[in-house]
Amino acid sequence: MLQAFRSQQVVTSDGIRPATILVEGDRIKAVVSHDGVPTESYRVHDFGEAAILPGLVDSHVHINDPGRADWEGFETATRAAAAGGYTLLVDMPLNCVPATTTVAALETKRAAAQGKCRIDWAAWGGVVHDNQGDIEALAAAGVRGFKCFLIHPGIDEFTMVTESQLRAALPHVARTGLPLLVHAELPGPIDRATDALADADWNCYSTYLQSRPDEAELAAIRRLLSLCHEYGFHLHIVHLSTSQALPELRAARSEGLPVSVETCPHYLHLSAETIPDGATLNKCAPPIRGRENREYLWQGLRGRIIDQVVTDHSPCPPAMKRQNEGNFSRAWGGIASLSIALPLMWTEASTRGFTLRDVVRWMAAEPARLAGCGANKGRIAAGYDADFVIFDPHREFIVNENKLHYRHPVSPYLGETLRGVIKATYLRGNAVFWEGEFPGEPRGREYAAKASRQTL
Repeated sequence: MLQAFRSQQVVTSDGIRPATILVEGDRIKAVVSHDGVPTESYRVHDFGEAAILPGLVDSHVHINDPGRADWEGFETATRAAAAGGYTLLVDMPLNCVPATTTVAALETKRAAAQGKCRIDWAAWGGVVHDNQGDIEALAAAGVRGFKCFLIHPGIDEFTMVTESQLRAALPHVARTGLPLLVHAELPGPIDRATDALADADWNCYSTYLQSRPDEAELAAIRRLLSLCHEYGFHLHIVHLSTSQALPELRAARSEGLPVSVETCPHYLHLSAETIPDGATLNKCAPPIRGRENREYLWQGLRGRIIDQVVTDHSPCPPAMKRQNEGNFSRAWGGIASLSIALPLMWTEASTRGFTLRDVVRWMAAEPARLAGCGANKGRIAAGYDADFVIFDPHREFIVNENKLHYRHPVSPYLGETLRGVIKATYLRGNAVFWEGEFPGEPRGREYAAKASRQTL
């Protein structure tokens, strides 16, 4: 099937311009001039002033399937993602049962995904205290890299690693050539801070913020950079929340260390000063910090110390957020945002002088690169998958439950006015979201091909 996708604003790595994207089957054949449809055999889709972006890639999502599909599952997560402009999700190895720490667990996850996915997906493997012998087998089986925690992750099925356990795993990780994604907080500073707050009011957001100090992230990142020097593996810092780490990350990058960094929409949109006491929907770990810290994170994006923006979509049943209690120590830490992350980012980025080209780099090209999919996903260019988002950057909307599409429509963003409306999402040339509807049967498949990896 020959199709042509035309717009006055096609966002490519070379810029934003009027263009027509020629699609043959499920791939982009060429990007040509706005009037450059070669024959009448092409079916033309003209989107006028609405922008055409490459399909977004989210490399930090908790789908929780199998085992906790009542929190979120492949069916609901990929539906929400399609509504949000995403065409590939990379699933974290925890919160599902079993955790993705062995090849057998990976195969169980693959079985759970069959026939349910609206968009494509891939899997990260886990590094836990006792699975060093499984790491290289997981890589051979198709995981895109590995995730570990230096602190208890909040569930018992996925264990944190001590430094000695991490050292035992790192030679195996380095041999795979795949990235290691690390939740960079150390327990020591958090334990000390929490002990000092024994008599504090845990319904106050300020209490929770004090319990997860910047130092927990800083100490972890310093330790990880030292290990990166020693073992030469690709280190990826997930959900950076403290701007205080930016100078050391900048220096590490300048030295040529293979380090990449992500942050999340909630750290770039929300601030501690505006979170009401008891508003546990805002709880995440690391925590949302102050307004000044937020602006420094934006500077980190501008200076390309932070490479990408991903959601850390971490849903749970509403009761686990304990909104009736308002107790931050007891509430589940996680913010779900798959369907509205692009408008959240555009609302903030457009007021700071960034363009859609910047947003596409953060939310498509760089996450695809991290996951080893950068030769097929995350760009509008010849040879790439025909994955597109049709996006009106000028329209505004109010966030309500009908806009969320994931399993439990709770959100700290309800009632907010955001800028930018996703009109449609195409996966390999087929509409998977169109003006609030989800046409056709699920078309998503696992991205586990042995693609050549791009180096940092």
